[in-house]
Amino acid sequence: MLTILPRPVLALAAVVFALAGSQAAEAACGAGAPGRTERVEIGDTGRSLLLHRPAAQDGSTPLPLVILLHGSTMTGAQMLSATTLEATAEAKGFIVAAPDAGIPAGPGFVWNIPGVPTVTGKVPGPEDADDVAYLGAVIDDLVARQCIDRARVYVTGLSGGGRMASWLGCVTPERFAAIAPVVGLRAGNPDPDDASRPDPKTCTPSLPVPVMAFAGDADRTNPIQGGGLPYWSYSMHAAEQRWAQLNGCTAAPTATWIADGVYEERHGGCTGDAEVIGRITVGGGHVWLADEAAMWAFFSSRTRS
Repeated sequence: MLTILPRPVLALAAVVFALAGSQAAEAACGAGAPGRTERVEIGDTGRSLLLHRPAAQDGSTPLPLVILLHGSTMTGAQMLSATTLEATAEAKGFIVAAPDAGIPAGPGFVWNIPGVPTVTGKVPGPEDADDVAYLGAVIDDLVARQCIDRARVYVTGLSGGGRMASWLGCVTPERFAAIAPVVGLRAGNPDPDDASRPDPKTCTPSLPVPVMAFAGDADRTNPIQGGGLPYWSYSMHAAEQRWAQLNGCTAAPTATWIADGVYEERHGGCTGDAEVIGRITVGGGHVWLADEAAMWAFFSSRTRS
């Protein structure tokens, strides 16, 4: 027998149901406060990171994620303060995660890029934290708990963090819709037989990876013309050319002035629209040179299927 409830009871039931649905969505998206930067634990990794959710997040719609990787001997907190990505995230509607690397060094940490010495001169060994596995766990955890759209995960980073972002594109391209290294673009380890070029055996992504890199032509730490410490060696142009080859880019590369003192090198005609772009600041040094609006425009036009 069908029982028809009085209207006030029906209305109350609807409110309770909607509230329960809202609470379930919020629980699925994590308990962090939108509009704030908070430290969150990542699964059973024993590690945490800083997470910024934009104030406009409705608690149910999955948002893009930008992972920000700090430079060598820095921390995620220092990296956040060196950028305006929290404000950019508020304006554009994405989530920012700023983790710490897994190898303690100096006042902070360095990233584990296998086979390449860190700034301390030591090549990471099996006893060191596996940062690729950790960052994969970060994505899985945040997708599960923080309303992240798995198809719109991006990574950027400064210096050693830019090199780590490049490495992630090489070894886990399926996790990232695009990468944007800052003063740190690489395309694999330096070739042991010819350090002026990348070793093709060390960067073999199974998918094209859109790349937008930022650098300065006065960078003496990671010089765009190559040289520097053993982890660097080959030029930024060599890295761009290798990514263009990996991405199947067929158009002739172009160089265009886009602003006073800033030019852009672009490889187009790439598989899956996986362009390779290098944006160079004349006189720019070893600092955060990213145009965050341009970076987000590049990121937001790409998804990983």
